[in-house]
Amino acid sequence: MKKSLIIIVPVFIVFSCKNNSKIESKAFKKNEIKEQVKYPSDVIPFMDKWKILLGDGTYCDSLVNFQKDDFFYVENDGNTDWVVYKTPNSGITSRTSSNTRTELGEKKHWIPEEGGKLTGTLKVQHVSTTGDARVSSSHSVVVGQIHSDEGHENEPLKIFYKKFPGHTKGSVFWNYEINTKGDNIGRFDYSTAVWGYNFSDVGSSPTEYPKEPEDGIALGEEFSYEVNVYNGIMYLTFTNKNHKTVQFTKSLIKSEFASREDIPEQVLKVYANRDKGGGVEREMAYAGEIQYFKQGAYNQANGKSTKSEIYGGDIAKQYANGSYAEVWFKEATVGENTIPNQ
Repeated sequence: MKKSLIIIVPVFIVFSCKNNSKIESKAFKKNEIKEQVKYPSDVIPFMDKWKILLGDGTYCDSLVNFQKDDFFYVENDGNTDWVVYKTPNSGITSRTSSNTRTELGEKKHWIPEEGGKLTGTLKVQHVSTTGDARVSSSHSVVVGQIHSDEGHENEPLKIFYKKFPGHTKGSVFWNYEINTKGDNIGRFDYSTAVWGYNFSDVGSSPTEYPKEPEDGIALGEEFSYEVNVYNGIMYLTFTNKNHKTVQFTKSLIKSEFASREDIPEQVLKVYANRDKGGGVEREMAYAGEIQYFKQGAYNQANGKSTKSEIYGGDIAKQYANGSYAEVWFKEATVGENTIPNQ
């Protein structure tokens, strides 16, 4: 059954995307709804620069006047229109991941030396309440990425939000995945905290959590990020009205992890059960390798690795029982890089 789903997904995906507007029009006529639909492209007008994969496997590469209930749509909080990205713990996802996503993928591709810029202002409304707290990716969602389109197809940047059940505040952190030298599969992420904890702070049992971070970010609390790749250097800026602005710089064209001695203690701790000698990064890191931005909700909770509840893959049941991720964006841009600090 699972293999047959994967085989037919491309056919179903294209049909759903192309017929979305027609289906809506028929529904309007049937129910005599006069109010015009507001699409995500009406709120954030850069949608023509992206394609999208939804948590049920729907793929679309024409996002102007496209939306899909329960996955990608517009919501108003009483003051502002937001684009909603929502995805369950279990659904149909990409060939390279076990995690579902309702996530944009940039159509334009670039190399680090050329660069580009991505911004977003968002609030995370929900992360999975089920999962094993000892697993670093439990109870988390990725809200922005740089993804490689060749080589090992790694992720030189993943921006996370993570909150343990019962906590009011969660953490924002970013991960860098080494671009492994040669064919060695001992890949790893190195994590840096923005507010709260980083990827390596986990629970002592499936349901025992670290102390709530004092400097964290609550669900529904707005924050912004800027990713500016300029001359091969990644400049990150994070802002929130209740915290000081935080900035980071990371080279994408020269490795900090080119020898075994360079591997941080954090990494050895997180990957202790799977690293059997491990890999090191090629000296040039991602230099000359094709990249693209991603933005939305890339759910890190799944039944396989995080032991998150998936209710037999029933999406409605997952939504009803907290087994999903939901992220709202009110502003976002993508395009040419800018000279840093100007």
